[in-house]
Amino acid sequence: MKNQIRKWLTVLVPLIIGISIVYYQFTTLTSEEIEKIKISFQKANYFYIFISLVIAMIGHWSRAYRWKFALNHLGYFPKFYNNFLTVLVSYFVNLTVPRSGEISRAALIKKYEEIPFDKAFGTIVAERIIDLLIFLLFVIIGFVFQYETLHQFLVTNNVSFQSIILFSIALFVLGVVFLLIWIYAEWKIIIKLKKKFEGLLQGMRTVLEMKNKWYYIFHSFFIWFCYLAMFYIAVFALQETSVISFDIIIMGFIFGSLAIGFSNGGLGAYPFSIALIFSLYGISNDVGTAFGWLVWTSQTVLTVFSGILSFLLLPILNRNK
Repeated sequence: MKNQIRKWLTVLVPLIIGISIVYYQFTTLTSEEIEKIKISFQKANYFYIFISLVIAMIGHWSRAYRWKFALNHLGYFPKFYNNFLTVLVSYFVNLTVPRSGEISRAALIKKYEEIPFDKAFGTIVAERIIDLLIFLLFVIIGFVFQYETLHQFLVTNNVSFQSIILFSIALFVLGVVFLLIWIYAEWKIIIKLKKKFEGLLQGMRTVLEMKNKWYYIFHSFFIWFCYLAMFYIAVFALQETSVISFDIIIMGFIFGSLAIGFSNGGLGAYPFSIALIFSLYGISNDVGTAFGWLVWTSQTVLTVFSGILSFLLLPILNRNK
């Protein structure tokens, strides 16, 4: 019973958050702003959206190609189309339950290539760690380049230097407390977390030990280059966003990426975060909202279409097995 409740909550909570954000965003817009958003969709240059989607697919291809290096290291040599199609299905599944796509990818590759689930899943966990590190690099670069803007934002909103210092001290104290609990506590939840953390470290070691690690690392950066390029190309779809500078694009990309984890595929959260960040740079709310929804909708349509098509193709291409 508890497992059933947990599963339903995993699906419903992100969905409710997403719908709530959508409701809040559009109830705070004026009728004039909503009309401008409609006009933006009508006047958008969808050629750039198409190019953006092509780049997204190249990124997915690179993710599938990177995966083969980890699987080869473990002694498995799956067909590339199975790698690619299971990656596309995993993106689609993530729209239903956040982060469930990793499980589906490992399960599908087990079904069609007879690779043990735990080993396949371990390689996917290693991918996520590498992706997180690269994303943190983007965050650091973005915040360094946008220090003045963020500082001005804090000043405008009366956030004092003393408040930042107190907040930093509080974080430091909490960090020390957590570290002490992590080292000395024997709680069940801490023991489980330690086991998972050990699994993450093992996944990292796999990457460092593999024969083609430099190809693996290259594709890791190339994937994120595609993500950023996908976002960058899309800004030319609207005349109002085509003139924004690259540093603003990086900040939009960072916060848009963060927002995807808040709800099912970033429903509501992605367009809202884009509009919010763009507003810090003087871009009107209706333009930011239109751009956010334009990017999110196009990417979601691609994910749904490619995911369903891949799910249908997998048994057809593997029917002789």
